[in-house]
Amino acid sequence: MAKHLSKSDVVAIVNVIYGWEGGQITWEGICDAVVDIVRKRPTRQSLNCHKEIVSAYTAKKSKLKIAEPLIAKPSSLTVAATRIRNLENKIVDLQLQNTALLEYLTLLQYNAYKRGLTEGELTIPLPKIDRERTAE
Repeated sequence: MAKHLSKSDVVAIVNVIYGWEGGQITWEGICDAVVDIVRKRPTRQSLNCHKEIVSAYTAKKSKLKIAEPLIAKPSSLTVAATRIRNLENKIVDLQLQNTALLEYLTLLQYNAYKRGLTEGELTIPLPKIDRERTAE
């Protein structure tokens, strides 16, 4: 019987996937790698029930398929610390942008609700552009 995973287990498993460096990533490999964290070997199916884990797995698998150029190691700890600080600042900025976009989306949802628009009306795809037609 599969063990139910707690929220902290899911976060830990996602971190294991993000830090995966064992070459090709597989569900069985993840199950083996997280035994110490979860204190029991989870099944592929129990991992597949959590969208955060599936999303991290899919992203990591597609990233591993793309041959990335090797990142040059920094010449000193000062350079590395500066780069880390810059990346952390960028993360904070992106989180603020994400929050602002979520607030804007909430505003749009509220205004659509107030005007009686349905989800179907809001998600109508854009019209296709006929590129074969010539202007006369």
